[in-house]
This record gives sequence, C-alpha cells and structure tokens, in this order.
Amino acid sequence: MLHFPPGSEAVAANQRRAAVSQRSIESESSIGDSVPFPRDPRPDLGEMMVNEAGSRGATHTVPTEETVHVVELNPFEDGGAGSLIAYGGDNYIVVGSCRFQEEDAEIRGMEFKTLQTFNRGIRVDSIAWSPETKMDTLTQLIQFCTADADRKLRLLTSDLKEDTRWQVIEGHTDYINDVVFDPNTGKQIASVSDDHTCRIWDLDGNQKTSFLLNSPGMSLCWHPEEIYKLMVAQKNGIIRFYDLVTLQAILSLDCGQMPLMSADWCLGNTIKVGAVAGNDWLIWDITRSSYPQEKRPSHLDGAQQFRWSKANENLFATTGYPGKTNSQLLVHHLGHPQAILFGSASVASGLSWHRTLPLCAIGGDRKVLFWMTEM
Repeated sequence: MLHFPPGSEAVAANQRRAAVSQRSIESESSIGDSVPFPRDPRPDLGEMMVNEAGSRGATHTVPTEETVHVVELNPFEDGGAGSLIAYGGDNYIVVGSCRFQEEDAEIRGMEFKTLQTFNRGIRVDSIAWSPETKMDTLTQLIQFCTADADRKLRLLTSDLKEDTRWQVIEGHTDYINDVVFDPNTGKQIASVSDDHTCRIWDLDGNQKTSFLLNSPGMSLCWHPEEIYKLMVAQKNGIIRFYDLVTLQAILSLDCGQMPLMSADWCLGNTIKVGAVAGNDWLIWDITRSSYPQEKRPSHLDGAQQFRWSKANENLFATTGYPGKTNSQLLVHHLGHPQAILFGSASVASGLSWHRTLPLCAIGGDRKVLFWMTEM
C-alpha cells in the first residue's frame, strides 16, 4: 500500500513511477496492489486553464504505462466493494477497481487496485461492459467487449485468474466507433462503424441483424428502461431510434449541423438526449421536437464526446478534440448558463461517469484523470 501525504508532490511522483515500474509488461496479465491516491491540495498548474474562473486540476490521478485512449467505468451493479474501470491505449487494457472517500470515510481521497493487465499489441477504440460482470464474494467474472483498430470486436470473459477467453467478432469493413451491450440480458452486442452500418451480434460472434445508415455511425445507446429500442447517432447529425422487434426506425432527431461526433441517452430520464456536433452541445426533449431545445457553443476546436452523468440527470460532460496541447473537459448543469467545471489534460481522450457519484474520468498522457463535481 502506497501513501501520498498532501503537499509532497515530488515524493508522490517518485512513488507513482515506482508503482508503475512494478507492473509487469512482459506477461499476458499481472495482479497489482491497492494504491491510494489522496486529493492533491494544490492544483496542477500544467493541467489548468488558468484563464477560466471554474478551472481546476484533476481531483485524482492514476498513472499508466502508456497514453490512454479509452476509459470506461462499469455502469452496472456488480456486487463488488469498489467500482470496476477498464482503460486502454495502443498495447494494453487494464482492469482495475477504485473506491473514493465519498463512498468510504476510511479512504483518503481515492484507492485504486489493478486487477489485471492484458497485453494485446493493438489499439483499443471503445470498451463496453457487460451486465453479466460479477465481483461478489462467491463469483469473480468480468466481461466486456472492445472495438479495436483492426476493425474487429473482441469479447473478453475472464475470472481474473487462469480462465481468460477472447472471442473475435468480425464483419465490419471500416473503423468501429462505438459498442454497447444489451443492458438487461447481456446476450447481445451492438456496434456502429464508419462502414455506414449498425450491427447486432450474439456472444458467439454471429450477426443477428444490421441497419444501413446514411453516414458513419458514431454512438450507440441501449437504455435499460427501453430494452427494445436502440439509439444510433450518425455523423451527418441524424439520431435514430430503432425498434428491435420490428427492425424499423421509429423516431429521428436532427442536429441541424455536422459533424456529430458523440451522443448519449440520459439514464435518469429517457426523454433527454444529448450530443455534440461541430463546436456545440445540443439537448433534446424527444417528446417535443426533432430539433434540439438547447444548443450552446462549448469547444472552439471542435467537440468530441458527450456523456450524461449517471448520478444526476441534469449533469453532463463534454470534451474537446484529443491531441491538442491541452484538451478541455467541461461539466455542465442544465440549470446553469455556463459550464460549472473546467478541466484540461494533455492528449485527453475517453470520457466516462461513475455509476453513483458525480465523478467523471478521462484518459491522458500516461494517466487516468478523475474530476469530482458538486451535485
């Protein structure tokens, strides 16, 4: 167990580097120790937008061995003491467990434990957790699906010990932009691609159905309260909802601009849909109009991702394009005219919210960064 007392940044940095160096990058998998990362009382000025009134450094930071392209916190209840997180880059996917002082008063800041590291040698572009993942005292089973740079899906099933299986799912002919599980049974996977298709697969890799799109598919949402409806967002600014029984489109939303880069369906309120297109974020009440009820500029260099908070239906986050000198994270509240939190990180990518806390995570240059937001 490594401890980082407040203010001792040089010591903390050395300890973090030591913790990273202890991880094996030779083997197929490795088990890590619990590492607590307390809040740093002084913001990291190198990662702040100092001209923004609400800007601040990350609440917590976890060091990684390579630049992180994708971060995904498990959105499902898995019975474990902590929250599962998977993140990956060009070569590895790491599965870990994290707990925060807001969940356990005995924890100082954050505690992170590496459960397994998978050395794959290929870039991951998207990760989707399965609701079948269980981490209770009797069972340890993790299952998630990755969309990878070679235009294939890979379904991982592992007991975090000896039994680890990868099921390769092939069929897309261009890059895969998003993947999601059926949130209730976990027996089907949906994916969208630059090949202008949305496809649904079983866990054996068989394609069950597909929808032809008018432009590249960018985002998917399979809502646990609307299990027979699938939301598919396209780069041309059109968001369609498909009935999975009749296999017909039943509702369309229109950004009125492009390129749409990301969209999300609110977990806490099914009539809310959000997206980013061009420089703007957009919000719909799907019972009122196919055009957005709210639209505001957010990222001057172009907006990249949109995610609703799972803890509060009025909170959402957006990110700017990765690869800039500093990429922006903005957290917004529907009751406030301006963003309520500004964060930034070098080569930031990926965006995910905690299941029960108003906390979001993004990937950065050899780190995962977490921001806690006031409700």
